[in-house]
Amino acid sequence: MSDDAHMSPARYAIQTILRAVARARIPILSIALTYAVFLIIGAVMVHAGNGFALARRDNLIRTARDTDPSSLALDAGQRWRAALLDFSRNLVLGAVPDTLGGLGVVFPYPFVAYRGWVGGIVSVNDQHASRLARADSAIYYIVTLILQLIPYSLAGGAGVNLGLSLYRRRPAYQGEKVLGVSKEALRDVARIYVLVIPLFFVASLWEFLLAS
Repeated sequence: MSDDAHMSPARYAIQTILRAVARARIPILSIALTYAVFLIIGAVMVHAGNGFALARRDNLIRTARDTDPSSLALDAGQRWRAALLDFSRNLVLGAVPDTLGGLGVVFPYPFVAYRGWVGGIVSVNDQHASRLARADSAIYYIVTLILQLIPYSLAGGAGVNLGLSLYRRRPAYQGEKVLGVSKEALRDVARIYVLVIPLFFVASLWEFLLAS
């Protein structure tokens, strides 16, 4: 009898999730590194006074304030609604496309790079002063980025891992297939999303319930 048969359901579920993350660790880390590198590039550009980056930052913020559902809800004092809208948009419009794009392996990386760059250029405020200059704004900004980076990296990495399973043989993914895709690789995506979904929820709660 295997060791798995002696495990409690909760422990078995945790083990399968951790195993899925371990199998996708290289794609996950590559997504995270791409995000981090372009975030730093964006931050350096605006702190150096780069006109293009500052103008892009101002335009994005202005557009978000006028049209973004979460920003509009926040302006109306509806913090919980703002957080829920942000959570749903990050998940459905951000993470899921990254995962699906991973079937093409390289497709998520340009979007991740741009998302990271945007995260970097918003490191200055409306007066173009650094948000890192004060402890409270620096902590809020950095924690917000980290809380978003983790689930986005997991979602994108899960997709890239799924895509790679189509092009290279791995013992773990040599079982049953559906439309040419390993069922076990698909299960790993679902397992990773057990982490992705609550992490995005926590990130949105942090960003909008604590927003000044």
